[in-house]
Amino acid sequence: MSAVIFAAMLTLMFLGLHIAVAMFAVAVVAAAVWIGPAAVHAVGTQIWAATEDPLLLSIPLYILLGELLVRGGSTDKMYGSLSDWFGRMPGGLLHSNIAASAMFSAVSGSSVATAATISTVALPNFRQQGYDPRLVLGSIAAGASLGNLIPPGIAFLIYGAMTNTSAGRLYAAGMVPGLLMALLFLLTIYIIARARPGLTGARPQPLSLRDKLRRSRYLAGPTVIFVVVMGAIYTGWATVTESAAIGVMLAVVFCALYGTLSVGLLHDAFRATMRLTAMSILILSVAFYLNFVLSQLGVAQALSRVVGGMEVSPIVLLWCLAVFYFLLGIFFETLPMLVGTVPILFPIVAAAGIDPILFGVFIVLMTEMSLLSPPVGMTLYVIQAVRGEGSIREVFAGTLPFLAAMILMTAVLIHVPAVALWLPSLMFGR
Repeated sequence: MSAVIFAAMLTLMFLGLHIAVAMFAVAVVAAAVWIGPAAVHAVGTQIWAATEDPLLLSIPLYILLGELLVRGGSTDKMYGSLSDWFGRMPGGLLHSNIAASAMFSAVSGSSVATAATISTVALPNFRQQGYDPRLVLGSIAAGASLGNLIPPGIAFLIYGAMTNTSAGRLYAAGMVPGLLMALLFLLTIYIIARARPGLTGARPQPLSLRDKLRRSRYLAGPTVIFVVVMGAIYTGWATVTESAAIGVMLAVVFCALYGTLSVGLLHDAFRATMRLTAMSILILSVAFYLNFVLSQLGVAQALSRVVGGMEVSPIVLLWCLAVFYFLLGIFFETLPMLVGTVPILFPIVAAAGIDPILFGVFIVLMTEMSLLSPPVGMTLYVIQAVRGEGSIREVFAGTLPFLAAMILMTAVLIHVPAVALWLPSLMFGR
């Protein structure tokens, strides 16, 4: 039964239906055929109950936080400061793309927003400098894939809400893998620069330590916001939602300090936030109704019994899921992959004894990999749209070395789960 539901949902999405429409259609038909009219009539109450979760309020707040930083000019100055420190390394400004993406990810929580922002800021710096365009575009795409993995990622909030898993623990679990992923990207650039120095262009003129430190003041905004937001969560001073609101207020303050705060800026930021929030919450609320239908059908219990009788090791199961998500990511975007598969796969994972925190980091990593997977990776098209010239094939080719780095990170996560579980265990206990 679960296989039929899942196959029907993927078929509808593959045919071009919006993810929310596909999930809703499958859930309603399944409820009508296998449960009865009462389950169909429960649509309204289930969707209303799903959207009452206070944790979901943090989604528009984190989106707004990223919008304010982008429109307030913080990212331009941040990128310039990071280039001062990373530009002289083998690989030059390519390292700045990764570092800036990692830092922006730590306050925006969105991979697509990171791709658009860093592309806009970084691409003009590479013109006429001799860098291979494939590496430039690939490094920006790779850095953008850190958007949800480095806390506070919106994908962690969605996964936490769908599986009743602590967002604070998920954030802690994503921190070490996110930083390790960023280091692997930097190492990839370093290896390419050493092996093929002609691809990485000229390095910028060195600056004195005094000038570097003086220009580093532009890193204060994102750093302060990240420290305050995450510190408020882990000290218990504020909830995840309250800390997101604090981050928004700080972003407004920094916009004012940079002299960019205006009614027009706030209006544009609010409109962009409303559009992204409406899309996200619509999909999420329908996913909750699908969860309800699956629970009424007893799918979770049936899958648990099947997995329990198969005696499959957690490592083998995770590798099977990694292959499944890699193939799925070729055709589907991040959010459909996340909300479309978690209701069905989470009971299987739980029955196999896999920690839900570990699986949360794993599935976010897998969905982020889909952003680098041609031909549907959303960030690839965002970067090409900002670029406005050349062929999308150059973006596809540039992502391949970084896609290999993400596969290596997947292997590390599967075989060394302590990478994700050590920090939440240290902070919260087992």
